[in-house]
Amino acid sequence: MRFNLTDFINKCVTQRYSSLFLPDIQRFGQVLSTRIDARSVLVIGGAGSIGTAFIKALLHYKPTKLVVVDTNENSLTELVRDLRSSLDYNIPATFLTYPIDFGDPVFEKLLRQEGPFDIVANFAAHKHVRSEKDPYAMEAMLTNNVFKAKLLLDLLLKYKPERFFCVSTDKAANPVNVMGASKKLMEQVIMAYSELLHITTARFANVAFSNGSLPAGFLERIAKQQPLSAPMDVERYFVSPEEAGQLCLLACMLGNTGEIFFPKLDPKSDVQKFSTIATTLLQTLGYQADICNTEQEAREKAAQLSPESSTWPVYFFQSDTSGEKAYEEFYTENEIIDLERFEALGVIRGNDCAGNRNTSNNHIAMAEMITELKAIFQKDTLSKAAIIKTLEHYVPNFRHVETGRNLDSKM
Repeated sequence: MRFNLTDFINKCVTQRYSSLFLPDIQRFGQVLSTRIDARSVLVIGGAGSIGTAFIKALLHYKPTKLVVVDTNENSLTELVRDLRSSLDYNIPATFLTYPIDFGDPVFEKLLRQEGPFDIVANFAAHKHVRSEKDPYAMEAMLTNNVFKAKLLLDLLLKYKPERFFCVSTDKAANPVNVMGASKKLMEQVIMAYSELLHITTARFANVAFSNGSLPAGFLERIAKQQPLSAPMDVERYFVSPEEAGQLCLLACMLGNTGEIFFPKLDPKSDVQKFSTIATTLLQTLGYQADICNTEQEAREKAAQLSPESSTWPVYFFQSDTSGEKAYEEFYTENEIIDLERFEALGVIRGNDCAGNRNTSNNHIAMAEMITELKAIFQKDTLSKAAIIKTLEHYVPNFRHVETGRNLDSKM
């Protein structure tokens, strides 16, 4: 049967048939055109789900130059094919993609020779809670999310853009996992530069069916005739890929420096369980969920599926992995919130690192913090607990949830 993923997301996941941010896009349409048209744009991590969505939102306007950097060469190829196979995108005459790590020397050479760019947006990030399993994974996460962000900002001081955006996550608000703590540190680092560069960021919900997400994994499992597996007790906010791109574009182009944007979503009506999405997806594809008691039972039943099967094996479980937050939130009680400026967007103002202390001191303090963090990874032996203790020192509201189990131990 024909399956339209966009329609499924709108109908069954976000339950919105038009973008949450469409009223703000329309209201500020002229401002967006003025700030994007005839500008040069650099997108880092632009081949991922959110980076791609940002580029698509951007190309409804008319930039004159677009350079996309990402370490995933295959995804860059698909980005080009996707854009050039679609209607309604204003692809500029200068459109270049490069499989480059933004922490490598060749990136600085690119920035020096192709820049400065008017708009720079960074989506390169470790985004999975599962990426905190041990010191190796945690060092890689902090390197990408924090250390390289600092390197990028120092480069941008030499080649200043009009606007810089760096994506964050809702998990940075009162973090309970290392990924969220790393993103909170990233926020602190970039905000230390917010009086030297025009900087904004955004915390937002799960992007429905984004690359590597559990719902995207459902489609992979079905394609490979494998069982679906999901927690039955985890509820999350969701936005569509289109909404994710628009949220980042609005934050980048309309925010004042030092501001953090987030979507206005209702904790009662705008949450979905992963298990519900799995069951609804199967129903849409013509199957009934066959609830299994164990992973092994689900695997065995999947091996027996035939073209005539009307059921699909699923295994639902109680969440018990480290770093799993019971609920989602976009801001803390200590942050100053503006809910009036936009219809569907909230804005966090006056954060810890911007506007309330001497900028040069912030700059120095962040450099010292990163030096100290890097130093702990030079030790011959290092435990996960020791890294978490160090992070708790720099992120006072970080309260890690440790269960001893990691998502790599599950289907």
